[in-house]
Amino acid sequence: MTGTLVLAGTPIGEIADAPPRLAEELAGADVIAAEDTRRLRRLTQALGVTPKGRVVSYFEGNESARTPELVAELAGGARVLLVTDAGMPSVSDPGYRLVAAAVEQDIRVTAVPGPSAVLTALALSGLPVDRFCFEGFLPRKAGERLSRLREVADERRTLVYFEAPHRLDDTLAAMTEVFGAERRAAVCRELTKTYEEVRRGPLAELARWAEEGVRGEITVVVEGAPEAGPEELDDAELVRRVRVREEAGERRKEAIAAVAVEAGLPKRVVFDAVVAAKRADG
Repeated sequence: MTGTLVLAGTPIGEIADAPPRLAEELAGADVIAAEDTRRLRRLTQALGVTPKGRVVSYFEGNESARTPELVAELAGGARVLLVTDAGMPSVSDPGYRLVAAAVEQDIRVTAVPGPSAVLTALALSGLPVDRFCFEGFLPRKAGERLSRLREVADERRTLVYFEAPHRLDDTLAAMTEVFGAERRAAVCRELTKTYEEVRRGPLAELARWAEEGVRGEITVVVEGAPEAGPEELDDAELVRRVRVREEAGERRKEAIAAVAVEAGLPKRVVFDAVVAAKRADG
């Protein structure tokens, strides 16, 4: 009999948000793999739980090496509980490698659902929630960050990002450049904690606010690109969309064709706009 891998969501702030099953799993697991064993200790103390199982660290630095060890425990019948510092394992946190390895070995994987900064920020943002995509953390380097944003410049679903507080101003400035100054967004800070704050407004306004410095754990929610008909897209916007696609690696011919389909226009119209812009640039 093989064991079971349990992915457990942990509170993103308020300990009282911990689901009752979390305490049960912490108390009964044979092995607890924790992103930070010190934070795990504080969590178990707050919940009044004394783990019976062995506690091991499982974080980005040792994830590759420790995964085979945990799979061996699972293959031997152990119940392994995986917890990260906050939220659900695998969501921009350790866990994916272990889940993939367990699935490959036909080991049962289940979850204790819990708080998620992604869904909490999305719900509080005031932006559309019927369709969204989670983009995780953006690259630290400015050029790579802009390239990543350009890849989703025309994405119509609501976008959700994690970001470090000391990079928030640069990220919002980059979003303003790529998505436009008036694109609506929400910056969610310290969710469920004492100093929780949600700032909503156009990207340019939020970027100016962030220049003063922001603290805490940050989730950014950005409105998707608006649907636009032919009458809403002038030549400058057509050219901008073609350039975004070219910078993302598409050939100009393919980019023009794709933008024409998006705008509901003949390819010749988009082509002429690109040619005119090139002449105007000298």
